[in-house]
Amino acid sequence: MHAVTIAPGSTDPEALVWDEVDPPSPAADEVLVAVTAAGVNRADLLQRQGKYPPPPGASSILGLECSGTIAAVGSEVAGWQIGDPCVALLAGGGYAEQVAVPAGQVLAPPPEVDLVTAGGIVEVAATVVSNLDLVRLAEGETFLVHGGSGGIGSFAIQWAKHLGATVVTTAGSAEKVAVCHELGADHVLRYDQDWQAATAELGGVDVILDPIGAKYLPAHLRLLRRGGRQVTIGMQGGRIGELDFAALLSRNASVTATGLRGRPVAEKSAICARLAEAVWPLIGSGEIVMPQTTVIEMAHASRAHALLESGASIGKIVLTA
Repeated sequence: MHAVTIAPGSTDPEALVWDEVDPPSPAADEVLVAVTAAGVNRADLLQRQGKYPPPPGASSILGLECSGTIAAVGSEVAGWQIGDPCVALLAGGGYAEQVAVPAGQVLAPPPEVDLVTAGGIVEVAATVVSNLDLVRLAEGETFLVHGGSGGIGSFAIQWAKHLGATVVTTAGSAEKVAVCHELGADHVLRYDQDWQAATAELGGVDVILDPIGAKYLPAHLRLLRRGGRQVTIGMQGGRIGELDFAALLSRNASVTATGLRGRPVAEKSAICARLAEAVWPLIGSGEIVMPQTTVIEMAHASRAHALLESGASIGKIVLTA
């Protein structure tokens, strides 16, 4: 089969090569998915750069989510038949024609969503829902997420509105501001303006979903209300920051961090089951809409990575096998 590999000696997008590799074989508790589309995520950029290695036992091929059809079923798997459409949450391997996945991390696509578009939903939905469950975002609270027009942000805005929160988000252009408002954000702040002061004028926030890390840690702490909670899911702004414990204590606030990729299969399977139960019906009813999707052939994955790195993309980028 063919898959995207990383040529040695370079960390640039051009290092991504569509090459022939050995096909995977599903274990007894896995299914083999013939990939239709694979979502492109910032974690993929980090792995290409050598900064985010796959967890032990995971495929070294990029790709944390995909859509497709069942091509083979392990001997211990029930409920799936060859040819069934599906989406899958992966620890790796999505940028390929086939990928083997634990059966609990595979679920039917959201209703009324085509398989290409569906290739970019499960990782963002799993990330947002599991983390906002963790920090218990509640009705009437104010929620901040950065990059509201991107994959994580566009879903987070809609999920938070479903939970009854007031949503504050940031965006980098007038076009992206408009997209965030269309998705339901209450307050959309420009990066090139003083978004910190504007958020403070709103009275701060109760919950922050933070993909930035070190760069925004001091500002976020100042913006948290009493009992506020921040959960960090990325390190776009650096790994190591300074935490003022006096400020944290005075607010009875908390800062935590989680990763999805390296969690045990049982945890990821439970998250997938929650998506099927709580999120997929909202997509089917139209309460949550799929983000704008840019489709690029998997053989040209380098273009997708360059586009995501540029900051010019809106919504989700998916690769088609």
